[in-house]
Amino acid sequence: MSASETRMKKLNILVAGGAGYIGSVVTAHLMESGHSVVVLDNLSTGYRQAIHPGARFVRGDIAEQAAVETACEGGIDVAMHFAAFIEVGESVANPAKYYENNVIKAVRFIDNLRRCGIEALVFSSTAAVYGEPDIVPITESAALHPVNPYGRSKLFIENVLADYDSAYAFRSVALRYFNAGGSYGSYGENHHPESHLIPIMLNAVKSGGELKVYGDNYDTRDGSCIRDYIHVSDLAKAHILAAQYLAAGGSSDCFNLGTGNGYSVLEVIDTVERVLGKHVSTVMAARRDGDPAALVASPDKAMAFLGWKGAVSTLEDIISSAWQWKQEFPNGYGDE
Repeated sequence: MSASETRMKKLNILVAGGAGYIGSVVTAHLMESGHSVVVLDNLSTGYRQAIHPGARFVRGDIAEQAAVETACEGGIDVAMHFAAFIEVGESVANPAKYYENNVIKAVRFIDNLRRCGIEALVFSSTAAVYGEPDIVPITESAALHPVNPYGRSKLFIENVLADYDSAYAFRSVALRYFNAGGSYGSYGENHHPESHLIPIMLNAVKSGGELKVYGDNYDTRDGSCIRDYIHVSDLAKAHILAAQYLAAGGSSDCFNLGTGNGYSVLEVIDTVERVLGKHVSTVMAARRDGDPAALVASPDKAMAFLGWKGAVSTLEDIISSAWQWKQEFPNGYGDE
């Protein structure tokens, strides 16, 4: 079957962590593209309401063999793994939590998939595997020197996947994405506590509180951290293409997902004020441990190998869609 024919084929996809932010948006895009989706989630940080109503839901942990076997009933073409903890600061303060969930449970999940006859995985990785990059924008060939336990946990699994490909022909695509943001329909960002800049900023605007800017003395154009912000829907489209790539027999690889453009914290504040027409009150705070000065992607490889069109949404789109979701869901999803 050709790659173009595989793109037309409807796949059976297992989405681990499909009740979380990115997993829920990917699930929605998969369903709307005609694919069949099973969501496996223990709801420790996700929400039942965030799962697309057309997906089959299995409540369970990725490390539990019985739960994975139940989720794989009927056959799965490709699995996707979003069931990780993601807060950099928390990973520095409590690395044991991150190595238990992001490493030990992830390896058990991969082994459980193999027992079920699944041979392909799209892995949610991160730009944090690069640490402090020498050159920006960052290509996939850049040195991998994560500076926090979160990044190290993701890189560890990338290495596990490379070993599993060599030993067991278990193929994978690691998608190293940068700062996801925005909403898609009724699916938005609802973390407790919230650790991402744009929703924190919008919460401050909504409540009339102050936004902490962590560090104003980085070696950047205005002293604040620079990040590459990508709309969550652009990420979702890349995940679908990665699944189709693996289903067509594609070999294991890694791809950056970003826009190629970086915005400083102060520039994001200016953009929020312009898009919303509201003032953002700020207070300067000390740098946080494990925060690199600048992380900006080179997305060229994903565009060339996966046929991804790249990021089509702007920072303004991300902010306006995130704000609209907060207006429609002022208390988040509301379930626990």
